[in-house]
Amino acid sequence: MKGKFQREVFKIGAVDTVVYTAGKGDPVVFFHGAGTLDGFDFTEAWVDRFRVIAPYHPGFGESGDDPEFSSLQDYVMHYLELFDALHIDRFHLVGLSMGGQLAAMFAAAHGHRVKKLVLVAPSGIVDPEHPTLDILAIPGEQIPGLLTSDFSVIQKRLPEKPSLDFVADRYRETTTFARLSWEHPRGDPKLMRYLHRLKTPTLILWGDEDKIVPVQQAQRWKELTPGAEVRVFKGAGHLVHLERPEALEAITRFLASA
Repeated sequence: MKGKFQREVFKIGAVDTVVYTAGKGDPVVFFHGAGTLDGFDFTEAWVDRFRVIAPYHPGFGESGDDPEFSSLQDYVMHYLELFDALHIDRFHLVGLSMGGQLAAMFAAAHGHRVKKLVLVAPSGIVDPEHPTLDILAIPGEQIPGLLTSDFSVIQKRLPEKPSLDFVADRYRETTTFARLSWEHPRGDPKLMRYLHRLKTPTLILWGDEDKIVPVQQAQRWKELTPGAEVRVFKGAGHLVHLERPEALEAITRFLASA
């Protein structure tokens, strides 16, 4: 990621963790989803007001991996160490998809660290009537077409002719995700037990044409998360923040509000 961001590497346990940072002010941490194809560039909208911190999870993007990590709980512990290395105590937390599940897990266990929480199409809950798509059962070449309602939005982020490195990166991230979600590929039944612990102000965003995590799950999140505000955007898919500028604006306003 270029532009206004500075690249830093932190040795957290066995993992060389790559973090991009920019801006000043209250820290905003962004947790990406189960792939990095969509990038972090949209977070530039926040750098005039906040210190934006965008790490790559272990096994994703530019970060190293720890093959002993077998669940998102390992990531929660990893990020406790990273935040200490970054010298940040309290911060806003934004999570997308799998990153939304991770953000909810972190905030449920360490709510005193999180000022405000934003979950964008979060995965993680089990909804038998409206199940999350089993990504591991989908051929990799089909996944980009499922991420947005308007394919041109994600197409701009795809190479015209994928290189071997591009293919290898996608395979690596899929392998990491498989290791993390093998036991519960469609959601963690334990997560729902703990969402009542989310006491921090919470905003949940969804696209009504989400093909990965059905929008019907938004109501279940609202029921399980005390006081959460839920906003659904018409004509948008899983990456609602990329398809609808007003969704990104809603995040910015929420984080900036008193």
